[in-house]
Formats: sequence, structure tokens, C-alpha cells
Amino acid sequence: MRVIRAEVLGMCFGVRDALKVVERIGDLHGVLIHGELVHNEVVLADLDRRGFAMRPEAERAGGDVPEARRVLITAHGISDRERRRLEAAGNTLIDTTCPLVLRVHNAARMLHGEGYHVLLVGRKGHVEVNGVVEDLERVDVIETPADVRDFGVPRLGLVCQTTAPESLVRELRTLVAERNPDAEVRFVDTVCQPTKEHQRALEGLLGVVDAVVVVGGRSSNNTRQLVDLCRRRGRPARQVTSAEELDRDWLLGFATVGLTAGTSTLDRTIDEVHRALVAIGVGRDGETPGEHPALNWGGLRADALA
Repeated sequence: MRVIRAEVLGMCFGVRDALKVVERIGDLHGVLIHGELVHNEVVLADLDRRGFAMRPEAERAGGDVPEARRVLITAHGISDRERRRLEAAGNTLIDTTCPLVLRVHNAARMLHGEGYHVLLVGRKGHVEVNGVVEDLERVDVIETPADVRDFGVPRLGLVCQTTAPESLVRELRTLVAERNPDAEVRFVDTVCQPTKEHQRALEGLLGVVDAVVVVGGRSSNNTRQLVDLCRRRGRPARQVTSAEELDRDWLLGFATVGLTAGTSTLDRTIDEVHRALVAIGVGRDGETPGEHPALNWGGLRADALA
């Protein structure tokens, strides 16, 4: 069984920067992480072992406000409304918001300020999406083609969650124009570059593998989008959070397996899954890892075991 890693996979700079901020916090007394720092179970377990207090994500907005604490804002960001609530209670904010998430906030506010009705392509209820829409009076979240209608306004401003798939954005942008033929539609592409690079690398991988293992958190939107992309292209895919979740029997049905990972997945987790995949292939073929050299197919790394 060959195992081929996507050319681009795993942690993005925004997540790495957030983790660096957390690593520099020595005294944890009075520190509260306002939600999930990133959507990754391995990272959250690490933070819990270190002793960080973490507020459940469902309680971030509208719940009781912590007082006189150091509140760490997660990489997904928060609304200005929520920021004011926290500061009014005497909290000091430690902000790890990804700059590319801030770009979505700024684009949405700019369009809203210029009189556009904002349409946000994204996952309804996602913490990043909530942070953007909470500051807007005129906004709709469109997640699927079924959400696109005639909005009955003369000006529509379209922005995207950072982890929205490019193909979905193109489809929804076209539908918005078709169903609002008399409206001016202004589009600001706020899908982040790391998301685009992960999706494009996976597209290249799908042409040379029989199935794909996607490593990432259960509530990670960009990880879910990688799984969905595989299935839309007719490639079986399984999402795992760690090597322990690999299904050996399922994997042994394929000659070549691709490996990719979401943007909040630790390097060590990807490497552990990779080693486990190689070991499964060795066990099937009765060979040793040293019997085959690593291959490189157009930038895709492969460990040949067949």
C-alpha cells in the first residue's frame, strides 16, 4: 500500500501564532480561554493538561460575562459587541484572532457601512461566522444553494468565511447574481490563502490515490470541507483525529492512500497518522519500511509499500 502526503497539509500560520501566544503564558492564574482556541481535540487536550481554564464555545456569546480576568480570544475571533462586553466587565484581553479572520470582519463592516446588504458564505452557527454577523444589522448567511433567494434589495455585498471551499463560493456567487438580476452584487474574496492551498493540493492528490485519510478536529470546518471535496470527486475518505482512529480493515481495501490534514492539525499528529498508515501497509504486504525508497510525484510525497 502506498501512502502519499498532499503537498500542502496541516497547520496554518494563524493557528501556529495562536499556539505561540499560549506557550508564552507562564502564570495561568486568572486566564480563561474564551471558547476553543482551535477546533482540534489533541490541542484542546494539551491545553487541559497544562491547566488552562476553557469556556465552552456554546457559552461564548450572550452568556454570563467573566469578570476581572485575562480572557484569551481564540483564533476564530469575536464580534466588536462581544469584545465590548468583555472589556466592560474589567477583563484584559489576550487576542489571538487570525489576521485573515479580521480581514473578513473588516470587509463585512466596510460593505455594511457603504449600504450593502451583506451575504456571508459560511457555515451557519460556526464561531467565526457568528463573530462576523453579530456586528451587522443587514446580513444573511448562505451555506448552500437553498439559502440563495431574491433578497429584494438593490445592493448585495458578498464575503466568505475563511475556510469556505472555492468551488462553493463560485457556485453561490453565480446563484446570487442569477436570482437577484436587478441588484448590484459586490464580491470580496475573503477565503484565506492557506485554505485555498490545502484544497488545491488535495485536488492534485485525488488524481493519484484510491482513498484519502483526512486528519483534523471533529468541529473543524476546513477539515470537514476537505472530506467533502474527496467525496464530491468520487474518492472514499475517512476523517480521524488521531492514529488510534484509523480503520485498518477499511484501509487494506486500497492500493494507494492519500493523506491530508486540516489547518489546525499538529505536525506530530500528522506524522503519527503517517507512521501508522505505513505500518498498516507493511503488515499487509509483509515488507519492511526500508525496502522501498520515498517517491516524489509532482510535489506529492509518497512512501511506496506495494
